[in-house]
Amino acid sequence: MSPDPIVNIVGLSKTFGGNTVLKDVGLTVHAGEVHGLLGENGSGKSTLIKVLAGFHAPDPGAALQIRGRDVPLPVPPGGFRELGISFVHQDLALVPDLSVLENLRVGPMVAGSRPWIRWGRERATARALFDRFGLRVDPDAPISALSDTDRAIVAILRAVEELGDRRTLLVLDEPTVFLPREGTDLLFSVVREIVADRRAAVLFVSHDLDEVLEHTDRVTVLRGGVSQGTHRTRELTTATLIELIVGSDADVGSGRERTDFGDSAPLAVVTGLETATVEEAGFTVRPGEIVGLAGISGSGYDDVLPALYGDRPARAGRLTLDGRVLDLPALTPAGALSHRMVYVPPDRKTAGSAPELTVGENVTLPVLGAGLINPRALRAAATALAERYDVRPRDPKAGYGALSGGNQQKALLGKWLQLDPRLILLAEPTQGVDVGARARIYGTLREAAARGAGIVVASSDYEQLSVLCDRVLVFSRGRVHAELTGERLSKQHISDTVLGPVRQKVGA
Repeated sequence: MSPDPIVNIVGLSKTFGGNTVLKDVGLTVHAGEVHGLLGENGSGKSTLIKVLAGFHAPDPGAALQIRGRDVPLPVPPGGFRELGISFVHQDLALVPDLSVLENLRVGPMVAGSRPWIRWGRERATARALFDRFGLRVDPDAPISALSDTDRAIVAILRAVEELGDRRTLLVLDEPTVFLPREGTDLLFSVVREIVADRRAAVLFVSHDLDEVLEHTDRVTVLRGGVSQGTHRTRELTTATLIELIVGSDADVGSGRERTDFGDSAPLAVVTGLETATVEEAGFTVRPGEIVGLAGISGSGYDDVLPALYGDRPARAGRLTLDGRVLDLPALTPAGALSHRMVYVPPDRKTAGSAPELTVGENVTLPVLGAGLINPRALRAAATALAERYDVRPRDPKAGYGALSGGNQQKALLGKWLQLDPRLILLAEPTQGVDVGARARIYGTLREAAARGAGIVVASSDYEQLSVLCDRVLVFSRGRVHAELTGERLSKQHISDTVLGPVRQKVGA
């Protein structure tokens, strides 16, 4: 890390009407470092980034320096490119129907900076770029055919290449939210390569504290629009980070008192489940029990829940729920709902909701068939749900797609929990959610379990599984490889059990 700042912000404040979103914030980023920017939703992170992008003008008194040179504020629209700053957001801004190469070159094509494009030369350049970063991707393949990890890396490489020799700061705004753990590791190997020559820096925005602790050099924390200081990552722990972010422990790191369910009668029994990635699996869930599913990508753990809900066809298997036997290959989501089973998928924006609708319209969709069609009654029901599950803003007319990730997830849980389900299936329930919202989601799930619901959580977040679950089933090669309970239900033990078969294979 260079001793001289590459980007230095001083006295940054921003007020909207009478609401101060940022107050006298400073941020110093050095060349060659990966710098984390943390805070709860509403802490001011997005506003700071939008000031850098020229989307917002700061209040008078702010100063910005790039490589020691004073830069007038506000940044003019599009002026961030001339400053050597580029952005990669959570949605990646890729066009699925275009090829990888076309996505890489879409900027110059739209800008019309060249009268023609030499596709053969561009293709060779793209292959050389991919080889440099170890990305095995066909430049002519459509973006839609790529894995989530490869798409994220393509978006990052595009952002870097568009700046050329001017690159100063790459801003990564939660690009890892929907990536598997091994995909995140690959992405950060690319990030480290980008800053290796100490010509540029990366500003990394994330709610995943494990990622931050593992992959950043320093972090700046915002709380309520005020900086809580900049800290060397190696001097921090998860607990100290949480305290900086929310002002207290927020009870995120402590698990509930686990119950010994012993030989109590099961609520749900899965037998002979087979899918494209699950060879044969079976397990039980007891009333009030939270069961976790873990494994590496391709092990089958993430294929179980959609198969149990009928969202993805099962090849074989049965689910016995409250004594009723359901044939999984024939089960549909409507059938699952009729048996008081609900499913929250990992991609809440596209698979779990209708982002173009309002919050009220989203959360009342499941009860429309019950006769609740009066607009006033719908608004009242939506407002009550928002209050109960702490969805902000409380306005049922607010656009669902405009909510923060944590508030979207709380609204989605409220949408389904109002049905008083017997079996709750959750995939990555706190993905991209800040620590404060995470604590509230944990509390919501624990309350549902206390009322007698059975809960199954499929997650790549081992800390989450260790805190939330009574048991964790680890999948390997399409089968349940291990069952972890008691003292073995720790983040480290889950990680070791998940990765053990992989390490054995590599060692062999």
